[in-house]
Amino acid sequence: MTTRTVLGSCHHDCPDTCGWVVTVENGNAVQMRGNADHPYSQGELCPKVNRFLKRVHAEDRVLHPLIRTGAKGAGEFRRATWDEAVSLIVERIGAIREEHGGQAILPWNDAGTQGLIQMSSLDRRFFARLGASRLTGSICGNTAKAGTAATYGSGRSSDPMDVRHAEVIILWGTNTRLTNRHLWPFIEEARARGAQVIVIDPLRTMTAESADWFLQPLPGTDVALMLAMMHVLIRDDLVDHDYIAAHATGYDDLLEHVAEWTPERAAAECGLDAADIERLAALYGSTKRTFLRTLIGAEHHEHGAMFFRTLACLPILTGSFTVQGGGLSRSVGSWNSLHVDDSVYNPVEDQTTRLISMNHLGRALTDASVGLHGLFIWGGNPVVSLPEAGVIRQGLARDDLFTVVSEQFLTDTALYADVVLPAATQIEQYDLVPSWGSFYLGWNDKAIEPLGEAVANTEMWRRLATGFGFSDPLFELDDVALIELAMHDIDVDLLRKQGFMRYDLPEVFLPYAQGGFATSDGRAHLRADGMASIDRPTLPTYTAPPAPTASLPLRLMTPKLHTRFLNATYSSHHGALEDGPFVELSAADAARRGVGDGDEVAVWNDAGSLRLKVRLSERVRPGLAVIPWGWWGEAANVNVLTSATETDWGGGAAFFDTLVEVGRR
Repeated sequence: MTTRTVLGSCHHDCPDTCGWVVTVENGNAVQMRGNADHPYSQGELCPKVNRFLKRVHAEDRVLHPLIRTGAKGAGEFRRATWDEAVSLIVERIGAIREEHGGQAILPWNDAGTQGLIQMSSLDRRFFARLGASRLTGSICGNTAKAGTAATYGSGRSSDPMDVRHAEVIILWGTNTRLTNRHLWPFIEEARARGAQVIVIDPLRTMTAESADWFLQPLPGTDVALMLAMMHVLIRDDLVDHDYIAAHATGYDDLLEHVAEWTPERAAAECGLDAADIERLAALYGSTKRTFLRTLIGAEHHEHGAMFFRTLACLPILTGSFTVQGGGLSRSVGSWNSLHVDDSVYNPVEDQTTRLISMNHLGRALTDASVGLHGLFIWGGNPVVSLPEAGVIRQGLARDDLFTVVSEQFLTDTALYADVVLPAATQIEQYDLVPSWGSFYLGWNDKAIEPLGEAVANTEMWRRLATGFGFSDPLFELDDVALIELAMHDIDVDLLRKQGFMRYDLPEVFLPYAQGGFATSDGRAHLRADGMASIDRPTLPTYTAPPAPTASLPLRLMTPKLHTRFLNATYSSHHGALEDGPFVELSAADAARRGVGDGDEVAVWNDAGSLRLKVRLSERVRPGLAVIPWGWWGEAANVNVLTSATETDWGGGAAFFDTLVEVGRR
């Protein structure tokens, strides 16, 4: 028996990008464990990935090409060869190009595999050759980045691991213990030295339960709270005048702007006590080593970018970027460009084809004037992950739409495919995974050969390019060569040997201690004059979320709540280990509707309805309904209800601005 260990990195859309070690015996993966040498994940894997090998060997995994034989959505397929599947794709897509033009074809992908080459690389050249429409927007990330960039000029922020040096830690709109669990030990390290942990969230999450102080504003009112904090900081002279004078513009305008945002006014908007707002602002202003931590949850409002635009102003006022353990930390993905240049995969020729929002897939498929007739989907399950799920199903059911899906399982989306191509899992492919939650790159070596006839995404694009007769030097490169093509100043051999490597940044990294913002003048913009050119407020501005109505009186939130699956990837297999799905209500709201814990109710709005069991909870404020996101199946998919209203900027979707009613109908 031959036994070896292979270093890899988790590919999921998660900030932690854990390192792992796979034990392989005679070509079979027999064990997966965390890489104890990884400085960030430190040998721990999350509950979902601990069962990853069961996923690789699952009986219902798609291991061969499939061609639809029944009605769309019925899940009736027959096994096919790769040659047959590619020939059918070439025939049908070729006919669409000839009759309707290349822009009648849309590629749609997301971060199901969040790696440098398997998420998106060769596909860019392939679809450029087809002349296809292009995807724009994002489910999450771009709105937060755009909002931060309005103040800093880019989305870059502090090293999350510096939270260990903080004296006060504010976790704002992020459920760290659940969705960023490997950061929590660094928070506890700071707390062991006396740091205070404050959680601000509309839900009393498991992270809030572990906080020293929890504030629970109404959903979508955070900007009002931030403006009141600024009011107190300026009123009580808790600002760093020297830092502002040297590194910021627009302070006088901001001073005048927040004068009317008293704690009392913000308290009325947020549903908080004015005294708590005073206390929070005083603590923030008097403690330089205050670490603001947020991720992407708060961007899922119509004014989600303004949350990040406004939050980014707070450490500028106090100058907390000048000390380790201070500043603001969100995604660190924007630092990737210093070391990884994935633009090398972009088409050589200029692209002028139209852009279609990924969040408005259903609208694009059901609007005849858009004229989409061909659809490729990989790295995602849009029926479950996008808003307006019912409209997406309606579009996917069209007889005149030819759909190709690359998948590991027959997801809600794959059920509508004309052709399903079998996708490799992470231990069956090469990739490099740039983390967006730490300053570490993760190498992923192929541990085993793909089971059945599954292939990595890169190999899928090579086969399709061959079928269409597309030649390109990029298609001739193997996966390791593709990775090396995009690397900057990185010792690839060392990276493969270690399995991870820290970005080449100073050990003590204070990105804005001396200014150096990516704006036109190198200063942070408390007043962003460039925003006026795109009809947006130049100063941080609060806009109230949609008000409940008589017919739709409850605000809906769709957070990640389950420990064994967070995104939609694992719910079909791990759902049996979780309780749900359910609708969570306060006791007052349930009593008002004459329902109790465990009762089955309808949850509805103009978009659709669900039937779910009620869970009474003290962690939900009155006026709020909570349904966990990620469940498969039309009867459990909360995105049947959610809003696809676009965010203020960044191209996101306002999932959390949805209104619903709950009752026994």
